[in-house]
Amino acid sequence: MGGIAAIAQESGHKVTGCDQNVYPPMSTQLESLGIELISGFSADQIELKPDIFVIGNVVTRGNPLMEEILNRNLPYISGPQWLSENILNTRWVLAVAGTHGKTTTSSMLAWIMEYAGLHPGYLIGGVPENFDTSARAGWMPSDQQGISHEISPFFVIEADEYDTAFFDKRSKFVHYHPKTVILNNLEFDHADIFENLAAIKRQFHHLIRVVPNQGLIVANGKDNNLKHVLEQGCWTPIEQFGIEASWHMATFDKRASEVFLAGESQGILEWDLLGIHNRMNALAALAAARHAGIPVKTGIEALARFKNVKRRMEKRGTVNSITVYDDFAHHPTAIQTTVEGLRERVGNARIIVVLEPRSNTMKMGVWKDKLTDSLSGADKVFCYSRDAEWTEKVFSGLGEKGQCYRDLQQLTVAITDFTVPGDHIVIMSNGGFGGIHEKLMNALR
Repeated sequence: MGGIAAIAQESGHKVTGCDQNVYPPMSTQLESLGIELISGFSADQIELKPDIFVIGNVVTRGNPLMEEILNRNLPYISGPQWLSENILNTRWVLAVAGTHGKTTTSSMLAWIMEYAGLHPGYLIGGVPENFDTSARAGWMPSDQQGISHEISPFFVIEADEYDTAFFDKRSKFVHYHPKTVILNNLEFDHADIFENLAAIKRQFHHLIRVVPNQGLIVANGKDNNLKHVLEQGCWTPIEQFGIEASWHMATFDKRASEVFLAGESQGILEWDLLGIHNRMNALAALAAARHAGIPVKTGIEALARFKNVKRRMEKRGTVNSITVYDDFAHHPTAIQTTVEGLRERVGNARIIVVLEPRSNTMKMGVWKDKLTDSLSGADKVFCYSRDAEWTEKVFSGLGEKGQCYRDLQQLTVAITDFTVPGDHIVIMSNGGFGGIHEKLMNALR
């Protein structure tokens, strides 16, 4: 929603926004764009008299502002539908879908297109470090008078399967009508929205149904759930990544991998990103960019200059030879691949995971049987949760390796006491985590 707000303002609208909890990096980004943020959902915001209210899926019936909008019969629309009708309807949309890696892959793809001079518009659920913002309309470079007269024909969007709004329970991505689609992977998630995996597969097939036959589906060739979705019916050419018959990588060392397409070398990628999951993300981005006319060689050059996304294994700093990272992982698979990727880089050095189980699916206990295994590669796990019963169920399998805390200050002290020079601390949360990153680094100092 913050990205949509930024695009709306760039397109000439006056925009304000409200939310219950506002925190960086999105809050600071919106404020830097001059978009006023209002805390809470007070009904008196009606007095702003906007032309339309754009509603995010966090808003439910009973929300005081939403109730006032309904009572007065004021115009409202979902974020994805507003975007579709006002921004995407004339563009070549490249959509990135999947349970994991959407933000990183979208950022890679947008950067490849930027590097190639296509200046795409984009909407990404994070802040890519190669750009100043998480979203933009995508104007071509200015003329000598500093005016942009032409919009880029391309738009990259992170295509989320979460529901659209309380009044539209379809997945967001069905609104985007993409010409190029990346399907990164598919697992059960969002247990607060979907009853089972079959329900998510159904939504993914709804997305496939609207991709034109002159488009392209770039699919993870190792994912059986995606295979089942495509077998339900597909009218679009498919390119697979992660398999030797199509797009794949051969890794030489910690930084270099050779890219292959149909058995032919396309070049060597040297970069600093960790893990096989990021190599898979890179293959998907290269394939999608190639569909838009960008040579693979150019894509590899761009990825060598890719800086990742804030809160995706973002190094927050090194204090007394202890390195602290911030990571968004909140699903067992993402947690496991993050730990494995770091292990690949740091060898026998100790990895300490600090986890805040904050997503609805996590707090519902859906992942309690898988979470312990996903953390097995860490040397120590600290958990922060106010639900003692939940943490006892989940972390009992970790034994002495796992410690749980309900108080943030006590957690910070415990981590500081345990840590020694040479350690790597990965803080995992999809929220603000009470500002623990700075608190911990100050304590380590």
